[in-house]
Amino acid sequence: MSGRKLTEEDLNLWRQVARTTEKLFPDRPVKELPIAKSDDPAKEPKPVLSPFRVGQNSKSGTGANNVLPGLSSQLDTAPVRMDKKAFGRMKRGKLVPEGRIDLHGMTLDQAHPALTAFIMRAQSDRKRLVLVITGKGKSRDDGGPIPVRPGALRHNVPHWLSIPPLAQIVLQVSEAHGRHGGGGAYYVYLRRGR
Repeated sequence: MSGRKLTEEDLNLWRQVARTTEKLFPDRPVKELPIAKSDDPAKEPKPVLSPFRVGQNSKSGTGANNVLPGLSSQLDTAPVRMDKKAFGRMKRGKLVPEGRIDLHGMTLDQAHPALTAFIMRAQSDRKRLVLVITGKGKSRDDGGPIPVRPGALRHNVPHWLSIPPLAQIVLQVSEAHGRHGGGGAYYVYLRRGR
């Protein structure tokens, strides 16, 4: 440890911390800490930071009521790789899914292989549109500095559909229409089987 002396600001901070603790040995006398002398007496001390909250300047803020940006906006802005007319009908809930899987109550370790097997079976059965129900998830954000996304399955399913082996099978993923589950379900449009 270096032998540098504490500045007045360091010493004030230390005194604030020391006031909130209990002495381990209350009988021992308190030793004064050395204070560093400033080289330039005209130099003003650094200003103390004003109080702040983590994330106060962010555009979306923090807290349980704010939803993290991402999933639905990413799916909405994803390029349309299927027939645009069929895509429009699918988004309006006019296309009827030919199969469905409900992942409610499954852990991530259970849901991933179940989803993979379902999608591969659906393609081998020559199905084009299937519905994957994830649920919206419970809000577990306690308002801390790091926001928590609700619904682990809801946020992992689109990722699983975009990585091998499903990436070669899936043509389009879109949030389902309200009549098919809305934000708690996805339409998955599959490529034609060979």
